[in-house]
Amino acid sequence: MRPRLYLETTIPSYLVARPSNDLRLAADQQTTREWWETRRGDFDLFVSEAVLREVRRGDPQLAGARLAALRGIPVLPALRAAEGLAERLLCEGIIPAIAADDAAHLGLAAANAMDYLLTWNCRHINNPTLERRIARACAACGLPYPVACTPAELMEVI
Repeated sequence: MRPRLYLETTIPSYLVARPSNDLRLAADQQTTREWWETRRGDFDLFVSEAVLREVRRGDPQLAGARLAALRGIPVLPALRAAEGLAERLLCEGIIPAIAADDAAHLGLAAANAMDYLLTWNCRHINNPTLERRIARACAACGLPYPVACTPAELMEVI
């Protein structure tokens, strides 16, 4: 059985984005493409309605490319437990209200028992200073804490 992996919005965004002039961002985009081409088959991939809503935003051509990249990937159900965790993350100030979508991604990944949450969002999701607080919130809700990581980190592990 392959590990279950939730694709957060930054993954399809980096996958199809125009190459950045910022060297670090360009390297992350390249790593995302490399992971997509060589490693995504090692996982059962999932997205959510939140991801689909976010990838539809912005430049219509890039939005279409993001949606095309996600075609055929199953969409996780919206579960009450996911909403509960997201609310807890926001109410406890672990995730700021302005980043409610990030709390939703964490809630959906945990409530649907994902093994991994793949993201380049290192501010609110894959953040070592928040990790223990997020894990405690998951435990308080009776949910597993998915491993939040970047494609670079995941390629090192597996």
